[in-house]
Amino acid sequence: MNSDDQKGPQSVADAEAFAADLDVGARNPVIGWQAGLIAAVALTWAFAQVFNASPMPALLAGWTGWNWIYVNSDVERVLHLAFGLTLATLAFPMFKSSPRDRIPIYDWVLIAAGLYATLYLLWNQSAIADRPGLWTTGDVVASGIGLVVVLLATYRALGLPMVIVAFFFLMYVFFGDAEFFPDAMQWKGASFSKAMGHFWMQTEGVFGLALGVSASMVFLFVLFGSLLEKAGAGNYFIKLAFALMGHLKGGPAKAAVVASAATGLISGSSIANTVTTGTFTIPLMKRVGFPAEKAGAVEVASSTNGQLTPPVMGAAAFLMVEYVGISYLEVVKHAFLPAIISYIALVYIVHLEAAKMGLEGLPRSGPVRALTQKLMNFMLGVAVFCALCLGIYYGLGWLKPLLGKYSLPGMMVLFFAAYLVLLKWAAGYPDLEIDDPNAPFKELPEPGPVAKTGYYYILPVVVLIWNLMIERLSPGLSAFWATLAMIFVMLTQHPLKAMFRGEGLSDWARGWREFLDGMISGSRNMIGIAVATGTAGIIVGTVSLTGAHQVIGEFIEVISGGNLLLMLIFVALFSLVLGMGLPTTATYIVITSLMAPVIIAVGAKSGLIVPLIAVHMFVFYFGILADDTPPVGLAAFAAAAISKGDPIKTGIIGFSYDVRTAILPFLFIFNTELLLIDVTWQKAIFVFIVAVVAMMLFAAATQSWFLTRSKMWENLALLLIAFTLFRPGFWLDMVEEPYVLVDAAQVNELATAAEDGASLRAVLQGENFATGEIDTTTVSLALGNKADGDGEARLDRHAGIAFRTEDDGKVYVDNLAFGGDLQKQGIDFDWELLRIEQEARRMPKEVFYLPALALLGLIVFLQLGRARRAAAQPA
Repeated sequence: MNSDDQKGPQSVADAEAFAADLDVGARNPVIGWQAGLIAAVALTWAFAQVFNASPMPALLAGWTGWNWIYVNSDVERVLHLAFGLTLATLAFPMFKSSPRDRIPIYDWVLIAAGLYATLYLLWNQSAIADRPGLWTTGDVVASGIGLVVVLLATYRALGLPMVIVAFFFLMYVFFGDAEFFPDAMQWKGASFSKAMGHFWMQTEGVFGLALGVSASMVFLFVLFGSLLEKAGAGNYFIKLAFALMGHLKGGPAKAAVVASAATGLISGSSIANTVTTGTFTIPLMKRVGFPAEKAGAVEVASSTNGQLTPPVMGAAAFLMVEYVGISYLEVVKHAFLPAIISYIALVYIVHLEAAKMGLEGLPRSGPVRALTQKLMNFMLGVAVFCALCLGIYYGLGWLKPLLGKYSLPGMMVLFFAAYLVLLKWAAGYPDLEIDDPNAPFKELPEPGPVAKTGYYYILPVVVLIWNLMIERLSPGLSAFWATLAMIFVMLTQHPLKAMFRGEGLSDWARGWREFLDGMISGSRNMIGIAVATGTAGIIVGTVSLTGAHQVIGEFIEVISGGNLLLMLIFVALFSLVLGMGLPTTATYIVITSLMAPVIIAVGAKSGLIVPLIAVHMFVFYFGILADDTPPVGLAAFAAAAISKGDPIKTGIIGFSYDVRTAILPFLFIFNTELLLIDVTWQKAIFVFIVAVVAMMLFAAATQSWFLTRSKMWENLALLLIAFTLFRPGFWLDMVEEPYVLVDAAQVNELATAAEDGASLRAVLQGENFATGEIDTTTVSLALGNKADGDGEARLDRHAGIAFRTEDDGKVYVDNLAFGGDLQKQGIDFDWELLRIEQEARRMPKEVFYLPALALLGLIVFLQLGRARRAAAQPA
């Protein structure tokens, strides 16, 4: 960064331009046909994605026999990248000195080069399939051009850091045997032809899994969020959050947190969240007494955490579906509890900051009702999504079997009826206007009227959840139907409101303008994600071509000494550093490709079986935190432009608020109940309550304020209490052994007797052929159901393993499923089964809550006494 970059944007307008530069592109041609071309390409991309996600291609192909209408996954990826590269070149100037008001000649050359390189794959699709690995000169030239254009588009849309990372990996591909690489990292290197074919001509590189997820799922969700925002839902969420919470102590800051959580439902960008909600929330926070840096920091922490909020999660949710191999609903279930805990803790931190500064909220018009008080304390943003999920699943789930094959048209009728009722209700109140945050603000509006103006915005979200949870459609098809519902709302809300107000069916043009703006905005919001997933494919392709993950993994394992906690700290720091220059999605792809197998392997050697989803969530969280980590922290620069504060100080304070988020990944690695793994719904509620209390105590300790200013020993005690509530099993393991050791020869008998869905915890030892050393590792052997046969059959069918017992009583691996989970964890033929570990009968780990709560009671008693004495003293 040069000195001008360090200063960052200087005003609200600059912040909005800064966000546009980073998210949708800064070019705005004054030449009519060029501006029209950008809009036309964006619209075509959006319509093509919606059409391809719909059932129409398959239906048309069946009716007409035109099979070319149906676009398969490989073609979809190529077209997706072609649109992304074209729009990146059109919308993002190459350099700071490049023209913003026109498209220069060299950009037209780059557009032609990008289209040639991508469409080459379609023109020669059959020929390429017939000669895999035997690349022609034309293949290599097209591949080289394609990689150059992708890297240039990435530089335009995302900046230089990601290009540098990708370039480093490319250098490793070609010069892996060079002396400047350490001996432990060297490999033989690849020829230019082999590398280009690997990266471009097949699905191992640029056109890999990440780009496929971007094309098939992410686009529709980003488009859905863009349409929801353009329809007015973003302003509605902000206004409702302020109406509900603005009068509380530090109310505008609490409302900023809740509004950002709600905005996180429709946005995957922390910078966009910061500018969207921050232009309204930051000035109001300053008005009630928050210093500029703290006002900006609250917004930054809120906005970066918006990417934790399902269903979008900054596009990572859909990548986890493919990488982890579980359903989208499972990803959302695992992600939900940490997200809501993090947001509740942030609201509490804001409360503590306001209490320390003696701040009050904004005045309210009218009385504060008891129901309103309850709603204010109920974490509007994420709680609404949870309530919708539960309400739809348990409240409307009975409609699915009742309606049978007519469930889809039946729900459409129900949707239309509910829409008319809610829209008529909304028509009785004035439409919400976007307020000027710098205008005089005398009092807050009443929550009831504000809420009623936009209840119908929830209906497309209901459609999304219905299709995901009840119809069990794919995420892409669910997003298509939700997008269709959103388009219907956009086009009809203004005319129908006018009709209900007695003004006739008017204002159709406004709906069409909002619809077209939303489609264009959705496509432009996707540029960065499309090119990021393409460039991330270069990095992932390098890993698959060179085995770099083993080298880097071994390096991290060596410097951590095989200690899992130390290795997790190194991975967290690695994610933070890499995330300073890469978008969250790219950071997630790169780090998981390199480190996920290593974390699981080291955990297994330490006797800890770490679920794959926990590892992926760990990396994802630290990739997000990079957005407010100095010295880069782009979200902090955007917030500082609005608050007129110092961006570095804003980032530091924002990161201090996000320490509570940084601690969560370490906790759910060691306590997977926080990810709702293998818990009943009753247990889930208990875990949620305990975790919220623990996180609030942790936040109080980091802020040195609980009921009043805390003493040092009280902060340490609060940290100890929080740790105990989060992980009581740590203390129980010190008192009683967690497992009973069973002789390995009983493995088949134990597998036969195990209940349905059970698993065996097994410890195996054998030679690691990569290092030549003897490894000991712990694995979980899935057993399936009793109906699948005896123990030997259950182990073979579900765990993919068979054992043999020698004359000396030792048990060895006799057979192993090729490419199965156990083989991926390093298990091999002839490894010895040392023992089976069964969970011991122990006292409940929750017993350790009692001394923790007793210590908490002492702190409460002492602090209440100090608070009363302070209040009794004369001012």
